[in-house]
Amino acid sequence: MIRLLIALMFLFNFLKITAQDDIDNLLNEELEKIPDYTTATFKATRIINGHSIERMQKGDLDFRIAHRFGTINSGAYNFYGLDYSSNQLGLEYGFSNKFMAGISRSTYQKTFAGFIKYSIVRQCSGSKNIPVSISYFSGMYINSLSWENNRKDFFSSRLAYAHQLLIARKFSPAFSAQISPSLIHRNLVSDKDISNDFVAFGLAVRQKLTVRTAINIEYFYIPNLEKVSKIKIFCPLSLGLDIETGGHVFQVFITNSFTINEHSFLSETTDNWFDGGIHLGFNISRVFTINSNNRKNIKE
Repeated sequence: MIRLLIALMFLFNFLKITAQDDIDNLLNEELEKIPDYTTATFKATRIINGHSIERMQKGDLDFRIAHRFGTINSGAYNFYGLDYSSNQLGLEYGFSNKFMAGISRSTYQKTFAGFIKYSIVRQCSGSKNIPVSISYFSGMYINSLSWENNRKDFFSSRLAYAHQLLIARKFSPAFSAQISPSLIHRNLVSDKDISNDFVAFGLAVRQKLTVRTAINIEYFYIPNLEKVSKIKIFCPLSLGLDIETGGHVFQVFITNSFTINEHSFLSETTDNWFDGGIHLGFNISRVFTINSNNRKNIKE
């Protein structure tokens, strides 16, 4: 009888271990089918001036404040640029984990703007191996300044557009990079020798310093600058610091761009870093969860 009980105990333990191994194998097989998506390639939807591949999650609303002061070389009388400013207020909402849209109003040219951003692919490893994240950005801008008395006011003349393909890779937990080929179209330009369309090529890098801070560098190369504007302009170059504080992301930076929207900072940057044409600026992002019902996991 004792031998029988001992044999039954060994059999029970063997079956238990075998069943547990089978369950573990099944779980591992299911986990291997789920791609391991990269997150936080950049900390916000903006790198500095330009958009990043990041987008709002479904049901999240981002209230944004963007601010650029005047140039440092304007001197002590203008408090080294702090007496002047260009501002923007915006709202951006995630309609899904791949699609977001936003609206804004800027002081420069009293510009109203709207944009969409769609995540085409996301960097991941595991069952799928995708080396980069790619997002598409499209924006429209409306100049609402009072029109000159000697010019007929066509609404179409007030419009400008921007299209960007945002391609980024997170090389390590601390370092990310992005390229941003861009196309800008302006319905109205100042001179017949100026092109309505021009291209720009953005390059940005992010280096994480601590859990809540990172340095960003952003540069846009614009070929044939003389075809973009009748006045002398420069390629935008910016250096910034990201600071995350709970639900806020605070970005402080220096840049030679005074304007904020894509069509303007790419075509109207008139200040030169080497002449002290540098603006202090900041972006503040505050995210609110508006709709958490049926919210998908970030990996979907």
